[in-house]
Amino acid sequence: MQYNDILTELNGVLDALEIPVTTGVFSDTPPPEYMVITPLSDRFGYHADDKPEIDIQEVRLSLFCQSNYSERVHQLTDILIVSDFTITDRKFVGYDTTNDFYHYSIDVEKFYGRDFCGESRT
Repeated sequence: MQYNDILTELNGVLDALEIPVTTGVFSDTPPPEYMVITPLSDRFGYHADDKPEIDIQEVRLSLFCQSNYSERVHQLTDILIVSDFTITDRKFVGYDTTNDFYHYSIDVEKFYGRDFCGESRT
């Protein structure tokens, strides 16, 4: 049985932007621009028969840039929408004066269909 997951799908989508991406914490010396994916939630929607048919997965994409982040945010937004992700929040988190990075976050979720009799649906 094969299950779809948001982390695998996002890593494939974000490859096109040629930004280093990691899940959790960027442990190496950071490049001038990178992204961190942090899982936020995995939940089932409510259903009349109490048997979930969708798996809702949500993550936070944190973009760290030493230069202007605005153009990259627009690129990220476009590629996420075209790839059928739902953007639930976008915000400027702040500027880290110690490391000279702008931090911008985008929360996204995706709905994956589930057939609990054996196979997954998208």
